[in-house]
Amino acid sequence: MDLYLVRHGQPDWAPGLKQRNDPDLTEIGREQAIRVARRLAELEQVDEIWVSTMRRAVQTAEPITDGLRHDPESYEWLEEIRNPPDWEGAPAEEIERHFREANQRDMERMWDGLPGGESFRAFHQRVVSGLNETLEQHGITPMSPAHRHLWKVEDPGRRVIIVAHAGTNAVVLGHLLGLDPVPWEWERFRQPHTGVSRLKMMPISTGWSFSLRQLGDVSHLDPDLVTV
Repeated sequence: MDLYLVRHGQPDWAPGLKQRNDPDLTEIGREQAIRVARRLAELEQVDEIWVSTMRRAVQTAEPITDGLRHDPESYEWLEEIRNPPDWEGAPAEEIERHFREANQRDMERMWDGLPGGESFRAFHQRVVSGLNETLEQHGITPMSPAHRHLWKVEDPGRRVIIVAHAGTNAVVLGHLLGLDPVPWEWERFRQPHTGVSRLKMMPISTGWSFSLRQLGDVSHLDPDLVTV
């Protein structure tokens, strides 16, 4: 499997300085989506496009699916970690304070996520379970618990594009590379908006292993369009 992971374009998190939990793209974000779509349209083969159901991912995927003339497959398990519902409409400066305080907590409390939101434990479990189930449906299964880095593959030449989020893509990368999770996956695998990461399967030993070939590449963007 040749797997391309695309982070969504720049979102409009706080229109009118009020927080949105499921925001639309900014104008810059829409231009970023057009640019990454042009890049992906150059691929000779794309078998599937998997897309998060959140608005910023859906809007990023639209020019990609149009350019490739390929219908997307939508998956809720690809959604980003879910913010506390009562953040919707809250003042932007208040949300910024919550994030600053959250990043100063001890390790165990970081696993709990943001108060009132989805815990990182639940987020990681949701993404990994959904990923494994979807891979199994496409003939990709772990060889055994003792060899979690190796996979059995029915069609190693299959190419899939995932359009999702910094956190979701980072969990996918960590899991498929066989890394233990941490509650700051966003920082371990930094990806700018519409950054493209690539995992390619290669034959190793008696199975197949995922190899990281690219991380958060934004060569399709002019420097003034790169945002994080």
